[in-house]
Amino acid sequence: MRGNKLSQLGQQVFFVGPALLFFTLITIIPFLMGMYYSFTDWNGVSGNVSWVGFQNFKMIFTNDPDFWSSFWFTVRFTVLGVVLTNVVGFFLAYLLTKPLKTRNMLRTIFFMPNVIGGLLLGFIWQFIFIKGFATMGDMTGWSFFNLPWLGDATTGFWAIVMVFIWQSSGYLMVIYIASLSNVSKEVLEAAEIDGASRMQVLRNIIVPLIMPAVTIGLFLAISWSFKMFDLNLSLTKGGPFKSTESVAMNIYNEAFLNNRYGLGTAKALLFFVIVALITVIQVRVTKSKEVEA
Repeated sequence: MRGNKLSQLGQQVFFVGPALLFFTLITIIPFLMGMYYSFTDWNGVSGNVSWVGFQNFKMIFTNDPDFWSSFWFTVRFTVLGVVLTNVVGFFLAYLLTKPLKTRNMLRTIFFMPNVIGGLLLGFIWQFIFIKGFATMGDMTGWSFFNLPWLGDATTGFWAIVMVFIWQSSGYLMVIYIASLSNVSKEVLEAAEIDGASRMQVLRNIIVPLIMPAVTIGLFLAISWSFKMFDLNLSLTKGGPFKSTESVAMNIYNEAFLNNRYGLGTAKALLFFVIVALITVIQVRVTKSKEVEA
């Protein structure tokens, strides 16, 4: 009996041990070190690390309007990004589960933007907004193409939202396709026999049955939106005048450009707590709405 337990322990150490070791070295230890540095005034370079307690957090709440401006920008971006990305991803999946001859090709086309790296994608769209839209505006005369897409706070915000949706909705489309494919055909046929319209079937049967996919889609979209950095950097760099600066960029600038690593990690820790609370609430709410077929 004791030999079996030792054998099971040895197997667990052999298979789980390396993954746990690397997870500890790459994730747990840096996170704990970040928590420590959030209570210091370290500049990220020197060996002099001074303990300042809650001074960094006090500064964030009382004397850092840029952080809260970037936080409000991120909240607005997240609300729109999460809703629109999931709506677009779901309806793409809904259409591409129909018997279309080109559905496999269309699935590939809509998923491809997710494969492109965020920085590269941002630079591509920067060229489109600056050069491509200007050319289209000259050809068509439409004022839509002549807007200062990356030079104004309002249009810059919508430009980032548009590119984010274009990049992310294809990934969520794949998740929704997998979930829609598992919806019982018998249930749908019974609803049609009972005279339910397509909208009634969609609202009262399909959506409740794919709530696990909705939970995952919302969770992923919230995570992507809150930590959005690469698109922000490549499209607007937070400008003009920090009007489109995300929290991730504000933290990066604070830690690595202003050389205030302690204050930057304090912002990162505060941001982590806020995002964790939001995601926990979201998962609990959507989980409670899940049903079984």
